[in-house]
Amino acid sequence: MKLIGVDVGGTFTDVMYGDTESQAVAIHKVPTTPDDPSKGVIQGLSEICQSFNVERDAVDHVLHGTTIATYAVLEYKGARTGMVTTAGYRDILHIGRHQRPQHYSIMQDIPWQDRPLVQRRHRKVVAERLTPPDGAVLTPLDEDAVRVAARELRAAQVEAIAVCFLFSYLNPAHEERAAAIIQEEYPDCFVTTSSAVSPQFREFERFTTAAMNAFIGPKVRTYVRELERALAANGFHADLHVMGSNGGVATGAMVSERPVLTLLSGPAAGVLGGAMSGERAERSRLITFDVGGTSADIGLVVDGQFAEATARDTWIGGYPVMAPMIDIHTIGAGGGSIAHLDAGAAFRVGPQSAGALPGPAAYGRGGTLPTVTDANVVLGRLQPGNFLGGEMNLNAAAAADVMGALAEKMDMTVEAAADGVLTIINANMANAIRSRTVQKGHDPRDFSLVAFGGAGPLHGVEVARDLGIPEVIIPPYPGITSAAGLLTTDLKYDAIRTEFQTSGNVDGERLSRDFEAMRESLASQFKADGLDDSAVAYQRSGDLRYVGQGYELRVPIADGPVDEQCLNGIFRAFEEIHTTEYGHVFADNPIEIVNIRVTGIGQMAKIELPSQTPGGDLNDALLDSVQCYFRQDGELRAVATPLYARDKLPISQVFAGPAIVLQKDTTTVIPPGARAQAQASGNLLIETGA
Repeated sequence: MKLIGVDVGGTFTDVMYGDTESQAVAIHKVPTTPDDPSKGVIQGLSEICQSFNVERDAVDHVLHGTTIATYAVLEYKGARTGMVTTAGYRDILHIGRHQRPQHYSIMQDIPWQDRPLVQRRHRKVVAERLTPPDGAVLTPLDEDAVRVAARELRAAQVEAIAVCFLFSYLNPAHEERAAAIIQEEYPDCFVTTSSAVSPQFREFERFTTAAMNAFIGPKVRTYVRELERALAANGFHADLHVMGSNGGVATGAMVSERPVLTLLSGPAAGVLGGAMSGERAERSRLITFDVGGTSADIGLVVDGQFAEATARDTWIGGYPVMAPMIDIHTIGAGGGSIAHLDAGAAFRVGPQSAGALPGPAAYGRGGTLPTVTDANVVLGRLQPGNFLGGEMNLNAAAAADVMGALAEKMDMTVEAAADGVLTIINANMANAIRSRTVQKGHDPRDFSLVAFGGAGPLHGVEVARDLGIPEVIIPPYPGITSAAGLLTTDLKYDAIRTEFQTSGNVDGERLSRDFEAMRESLASQFKADGLDDSAVAYQRSGDLRYVGQGYELRVPIADGPVDEQCLNGIFRAFEEIHTTEYGHVFADNPIEIVNIRVTGIGQMAKIELPSQTPGGDLNDALLDSVQCYFRQDGELRAVATPLYARDKLPISQVFAGPAIVLQKDTTTVIPPGARAQAQASGNLLIETGA
């Protein structure tokens, strides 16, 4: 099969072609088109097919990582959204849980209050009430009130409506009927229900997740439909699949209904690509370090398993989101991050970014502010004539000018200012990694850092040294690792159901029935997507906690009937995970099964990256020697640094830094004291000397 993965980043759109039969692989990058990302996607797809003689109508699947949903939330540029909710609960979205993001700040930003996903005037209430534990009807749905609310919201020209009733996670009947009425009254509106998006307890988080799905829904639905049309108009007849936050892809139809599933689309693909490189290096404990032009994304792989975010960790743009997603931490740190002096004259880098346009000054597109990329150019770590394999020339003079203006403000040399920029950005990224490792009970020294993205290999070794990480893995195509990750994934859907059953009084038959019902629901979805059930694997898990705890831990649950033996295994696994997470257990306390989950994984065709053939001598890979600045013994010095072509490096021959390795999609910096070698797997393995 012929596959193309395309990942849209803040600065570049990355494209990878793979043929599962011939094992041919090709890569390409084009500038992102922020006004309409689909233009860059079509340009990248068209150019890679033209450059490598691939017939467009021969491509079977296009797998896409998108930032449409993410930026709609971060930039607060979603649809005008309305809500229909249970009488008495109009202000759940505003009140939240009285949890302040910063406990003691009187000037803090509270997103759900400062930038509400649904304005209060667009929140309508209707009479209805279901009761726990089984969702029995206490107050019937007032259908006339729903019609009135729909007409009022239509008159207010809202573009999307979220239906959020109090106990709909137990029984979705009222929400589904209300949604049907709204669709009758307002056919052009994007309508979503909380029970379809996030059928679990915690009304603030559930309401917010549904509201976010509505807020981003029209924009994502329009983008997906336009992209599908553009693909067809340009001769591509491939199926479009979009990367989800859970590490799997979904069909365009599914994403159009539940765009909230794509909030971490691109970063999730990066974790998959990083894990693939770690597996090829026979490493099972990995920190994935994806640095692009705008942001740095950090993920964790432990014993080959991705860390999945918990209910207390899933926040996007300051809003809580209850949707399955890989645990990824994102900070505003990348090649386009702007260096500046803040109001107190403190030296800072980011989170503001120059983005794709105008971009860093070195890009020659009108950028006038100093960025991380400009600092790397000034220090000789980025070579003007060897950027993107020579397809793009960097303007070294422009980089020196903007960095010189910053240096003048701080009364230091241009090189010292550039070194300061890298020191700060590296420290910011190291602190972000600490938050996902040290603060969660993991010692980063026990991991390998997989550095990728356009800027990850530039900074990977120095960040690893700050953390004591002994080695850095640079994937074969680091600049497009997220696009590569898209070509290694499967179709993946999740189902969840709230249970609230306590140890000693668990209804195992009910759990078994609910597991089977969720499995059948997922099987129907896969069948609708054209996938036979024999090609689908199902995994069960549960969210458990001690009675009285505020949050749950995810526990795997074996297949089969939920009998006494199964339950004992579940509770033992919970105590083991609790010990790992918190360092202790409460042996005599009752344990509560809060939610149960089923994940369906539908097998899709995947690529295999080719092994690297042994090269000749290291001198065959030598391109030139340049002066680069590195800090040694506390002093910044210019050091003669060889430039090597990555594709000509001999296999398993160790070479010492300083050195710079060049390839089309990125530049790898190997500072003094580090040692590197190319591996037959295609990875570049660097011993940091930490």
